[in-house]
Amino acid sequence: MSGGVTMATRGHSSCSSMSNHTKERVTMAKVTLENFYSNLISQHEEREMRQQKLERVMDEEGLPDEEKCMRRSQHARKETEFLRLKRTRLGLEDFESLKVIGRGAFGEVRLVQKKDTGHVYAMKILRKADMLEKEQVGHIRAERDILVQADSLWVVKMFYSFQDKMNLYLLMEFLPGGDMMTLLMKKDTLSEEETQFYVAETVLAIDSIHQMGFIHRDIKPDNVLLDSKGHVKLSDFGLCTGLKKAHRTEFYRNLNHSVSNDFTSQYMNSKRKAETWKRNRRQLAFSTVGTPDYIAPEVFMQTGYNKLCDWWSLGVIMYEMLIGYPPFCSETPQETYKKVMNWKETLVFPPEVPISERAKELILRFCCEGDHRIGATGVEEIKRNPFFEGVDYDHIRERPAAIPVEIKSIDDTSNFDEFPESDILSPTAAAAPTKSPAAAAAAEADYKNKDWVFINYTYKRFEGLTARGAIPSYMKGSKR
Repeated sequence: MSGGVTMATRGHSSCSSMSNHTKERVTMAKVTLENFYSNLISQHEEREMRQQKLERVMDEEGLPDEEKCMRRSQHARKETEFLRLKRTRLGLEDFESLKVIGRGAFGEVRLVQKKDTGHVYAMKILRKADMLEKEQVGHIRAERDILVQADSLWVVKMFYSFQDKMNLYLLMEFLPGGDMMTLLMKKDTLSEEETQFYVAETVLAIDSIHQMGFIHRDIKPDNVLLDSKGHVKLSDFGLCTGLKKAHRTEFYRNLNHSVSNDFTSQYMNSKRKAETWKRNRRQLAFSTVGTPDYIAPEVFMQTGYNKLCDWWSLGVIMYEMLIGYPPFCSETPQETYKKVMNWKETLVFPPEVPISERAKELILRFCCEGDHRIGATGVEEIKRNPFFEGVDYDHIRERPAAIPVEIKSIDDTSNFDEFPESDILSPTAAAAPTKSPAAAAAAEADYKNKDWVFINYTYKRFEGLTARGAIPSYMKGSKR
């Protein structure tokens, strides 16, 4: 009996004294096995869904049995091709880099062309070392998982994801219309008719995310992209360009002076505010600090928040569309944060920029306490608001956009900012230039040991691998 107790004690002791290295290997093995079986199940379910969709479409079209047999054969060949292509390794060498079209705190976005098909994609490149150092692994995992799950007209489609020693890569559909931030900087302000269109589409886009069980939490003009016809699609889930620091409440804790309730001393007229905002906007978009302008006050508080925080952000964007700058804009993120937290005093409409009472009323229904915020009872409450009178939600994507987008070629980037080339794809780019060779080598070894956290990052979408040679219709015949 005592021998059994001794053995049990010894077993417990050896378990509790297990080294961190062993614990990490055990976790790695567990994650690997879980991912393997999870992938097998999801692949089977996806295949079944594609088959069911084919049968449903053929029934709706009323095809004869002979035609159905032919379609099933074609589909089976596609599935076989998909399985074969899924087993092939995808890497940087399969893509030709055309141009840098975006840059953020953790990496950049490039326009690339797949060499074998000629398809053009937006490649988001994220440095692994930065992800680990800034503890962003959870965020980029969330982004990748959401993009795999999302199959919606309102969400930017991801076709592939893969990794190498230094970076993670997300291959997304290229949306040549650019983003809402660039559009607003070009236009200064939008008319109420244009604002109605973009806000209505963004309402449907945000609702599609909420229906999938996600809260975007970072709705801002930079993340509202425009497709080739000028319609809205949401991007940047989980990892947002430069704003993660701004999401952390502790960033604002050590303010040099206490929050003032009197903001009159900082008064600037709307023209000066718009000029200041434009001057600082691009810099803030690509910095590690970012801007808290669009973030709901409850997101900064420790009391928790829900999906209604996304409707607050939309209210701020609507204000910016009509007035020319967001309601809480300031010279520094800290000042902006204070204004957001004191929104009851700071959310005012400048008399020199007149807007309709309907528009004001909707903005104030978006930007208010969470309990009273429009959308609390569901999206229908928003869609019924008088500001959206006349909007045909069911066919809005089929109608012409408020501001048409002109696409001259397959790789037209005229709606994007110009960025200089970088060395992010070179093997030495990950080693910080300020580190000594020994420190850089130690850091690299440390990152290599932690590399397992990126396991199962690779993804290949069925449409991406099977639609070989097909070019989107908006690109056909438009290259001159």
